[in-house]
Amino acid sequence: MSRYTRKSEVLASSVISSTNQALATLMDIWDGLGIKEEMRLQRIEEVKKHIEELFNRMIHEEREMKDRIEKSIQFCRKQLKTLCHDLSIDEYKIDENMTILQIERDLRVRLELLAKQKNERLEELKILQQKDQELCSDLCVTPYYIPSGSIPSLVQLEELKEHIKVQTEEKRKRLQVFSTLRAEIRQCLNEMGRQPENSLEQDAICEDEEAFFLTPENIKALTVLKAQLELKKEALLSTLKTVSEKVQSLWELLQVTQEEREACQKISGMSIFEELRMWESELARLDELKMANLKQVILKIREELKDYWDKCFYSPEQRKEFGPYYCDEFTEDLLSQHDEEVVKMKLLYEKCKLILDAVAKWESSWTQFVVLEKKACDPNRFSNRGGTLLKEEKERAKLQKLLSKLEEELKSRIDTWEAEQGRPFLIKGSKFMDYVATQWELLKHQKEREKQDRAQKKEETTPFKTPVKRPGGPCPQVTPSSKSRKLNGTTNSTMSRTNVTHSSASLTTGKVPLATIKTPLKTRDTLVRTPLQDNNKQTVAFSSQPGSYSEFKEEISKKSSKETIFNSTINENL
Repeated sequence: MSRYTRKSEVLASSVISSTNQALATLMDIWDGLGIKEEMRLQRIEEVKKHIEELFNRMIHEEREMKDRIEKSIQFCRKQLKTLCHDLSIDEYKIDENMTILQIERDLRVRLELLAKQKNERLEELKILQQKDQELCSDLCVTPYYIPSGSIPSLVQLEELKEHIKVQTEEKRKRLQVFSTLRAEIRQCLNEMGRQPENSLEQDAICEDEEAFFLTPENIKALTVLKAQLELKKEALLSTLKTVSEKVQSLWELLQVTQEEREACQKISGMSIFEELRMWESELARLDELKMANLKQVILKIREELKDYWDKCFYSPEQRKEFGPYYCDEFTEDLLSQHDEEVVKMKLLYEKCKLILDAVAKWESSWTQFVVLEKKACDPNRFSNRGGTLLKEEKERAKLQKLLSKLEEELKSRIDTWEAEQGRPFLIKGSKFMDYVATQWELLKHQKEREKQDRAQKKEETTPFKTPVKRPGGPCPQVTPSSKSRKLNGTTNSTMSRTNVTHSSASLTTGKVPLATIKTPLKTRDTLVRTPLQDNNKQTVAFSSQPGSYSEFKEEISKKSSKETIFNSTINENL
């Protein structure tokens, strides 16, 4: 700056020097012309005046320029402050070391830069707001709020962009939901074979997606509409199933040929409504045919009803409660009553199917168990081969365990059912546990009766045998112990016949019988057990047969604990 100051001072000095030279030249000219002092003063006054006017004009202009620059600085400062506030940025700070011109230029450049930034933000805001407005109009939501006439800050612009991003994603999701719902609604309408009946259904299947406002309420309305249509579809399907089942049932009752059935069952490309109309037409035809064959139809229904009675374990008393079953006047009213009873029994069976199936399983197991119990009481069961007795006993124990388990499960299920229904669950007219107890009691009485019958039959079939007299003649080595003994109050005819044979042989051959020689001599007080006596005891024991395999094992264990002589060869060691 000092260098520029010196140049200006030198220039100012040169201006003064030039002025002095000019005045000196003028003085010389005036001297040469002989102009008087007054005229010189006048002329110098003119020179002075011109010079002062020039300087004054220049000073005025420079002062105006200075004022203008200062005003510009003030204006720029004010504008910058406003822009900084509108743009939400910090105020611009001026470098105090700069001159006024530098400050003015710097402020002016800064102002132009911020003004440009303001215009860019406003332009970006306009574009973003337009896009946001479109999205919010489609979604029927409130656009992102920015006060009108204000300049958005960078944070506001970012929030607006994020808001647009969120709304775009929300629109995409709603469009996807709408497209899915529209496709499902359209498919449901096509399957039911019906046209849209209201504006909502028409808008739902409209091809123009922009015509439908993707509001939560509209999406919810479409969801409700879809659910309603599905309910109607399910109702139609249920009706269709019911009608088809009735038709198939009538086919069985009326014994319709397979060709007629296949002609009705060949369905392709039909809507549910059309298919329902077809089945209803077939049902009407079969109803007419049924009315023409009342007797055969009612008899068929009675067979079906009896089958359900058997499945539900109805007692004869319960079956007699339905009087129309025994009526022989075949009328439409009788047919209607039978149909109602079949429907009632079918519903009852479906309602109690799990319990009834379990009862049927118990019945089947009980039947097998009774068969095995009868085999266990058979006197000839011990002469089996191949381990059949052991297999039967294992099967019997397995069935007994299964029956106990089924009874416990059924008792729990039936108690729950009775608590829910508030009425007893009957099997053949009795409560299940009472029915089970009755079956066990009947089995017990049957076993006792069969045992008594076997004992009575044996007594009736066993003949009375008289003792055989001993023939005359010598009998060598006859001892009291070789005489025939009575076992259990009866005479042993077999031993008598043996003694007679041995006596005859000794007389003819002169030899002593082997049995006589081997018979040991005992005192009267000594009890001698012969194989015959053992056989007789076993016969008496078997006369009262054990009721089961376990009783048989107990009898065997008792007999094996006693000293028993099984044949005569063992007597030699006595």
